[in-house]
Amino acid sequence: MHDYTRFFRSANESFFLFGPRGTGKSTLMRKLFKDALWIDFLKPQVERALQARPEELYEIIAANKNIKQKQVVIDEVQKVPQVLSIVHDIIEQKKGWQFVLTGSSARKIKRSGADLLAGRALHYTLHPFMASELGADFNLQESLQFGMLPLVNQAQDKEAVLQAYIELYLKEEIQAEGLTRNIGAFARFLEAFSFSHGSILNTTNIARACEVNRKTVENYINILQDLLLSYEISVFSTHAKRELIKSNKVYYFDAGVFNAIRPKGFLDQPGTIVGASLEGLVLQNLIAWNDYSHNKSKLHFWHTSTDIEVDFIIYNENELIAIEVKHSKHVSHEDIKSLRIFMKDYPMAHCLLLYRGETRKMQNGILCLPVEEFLLNLKPNQSCIAGLF
Repeated sequence: MHDYTRFFRSANESFFLFGPRGTGKSTLMRKLFKDALWIDFLKPQVERALQARPEELYEIIAANKNIKQKQVVIDEVQKVPQVLSIVHDIIEQKKGWQFVLTGSSARKIKRSGADLLAGRALHYTLHPFMASELGADFNLQESLQFGMLPLVNQAQDKEAVLQAYIELYLKEEIQAEGLTRNIGAFARFLEAFSFSHGSILNTTNIARACEVNRKTVENYINILQDLLLSYEISVFSTHAKRELIKSNKVYYFDAGVFNAIRPKGFLDQPGTIVGASLEGLVLQNLIAWNDYSHNKSKLHFWHTSTDIEVDFIIYNENELIAIEVKHSKHVSHEDIKSLRIFMKDYPMAHCLLLYRGETRKMQNGILCLPVEEFLLNLKPNQSCIAGLF
């Protein structure tokens, strides 16, 4: 199994590390905190003991007070959120302990009434692999089909592991944590939601498709977001010169998860699913890039009331970048139409069209770039167009 270097960088103070299951949180923390005291709530006996007596954490810390780095990793902390009050107290005692608190969701912590240490700990997210973390091992076609989760990426039977992963979330995360009582309706929702991947969110249509009311759908969407299983991006409206829509676009967090959940049939238009998968793959890399860069940019899309859309807008104090993603090996005049209209409103913007071809070319002031080149060039703490223009 290849040990890829991750872009995530830890802090010297206490922090939460959230991320969906399978992103490699435990593996990475064991690598970065080799000598830490490790408390693993995936072990039933450990979970039961501290659920019954959270204050036992004081005793564990006291018995290990001589460990070299004074570091404690609590894995899957959301399973026993009661320990956070003890962690908070130990941090307040200022005795030099650093806590690393990993979890796949903050939802149960919040619902239990426990706080997230009231600002005493930083919040980080670990994402699926970025293409640039994999380097020469990045395979675009495989990534569109199976995604970028380390758990899946390093499996021999990727399809089987991906299907098992989805089942795990339905049964273990959703049902076992009691996030919804009707697991059948939630399973139907996951399929219905997949048709919205890369599209404008319409909760009424989703509710009709999975036979539940709209309020239930809104709750299900909140569950996905709390478990970090979906992304939602808003319309870019800064200095708008045209009437824009107000709804958000939604995506599953990983192209492989989307591809596995999305029903496929004879009536699907050629390229529809893989096109949505490609768009989502670009977004998940952009979100990871932005998080690991400490959120220096805002990610949006642009959509006018006359249905002119640009897939992604990256906005920060130094630059404005518009990105259109096309699942095609050739660039047509129609492909760059929305970017040209965006450039009329924002002539200072850098505009990119990412496509499946192999040649970089400039067309009407718009850089058309192979999508692999863009993704492999995308690295934290530098512009997403570094070296391209």
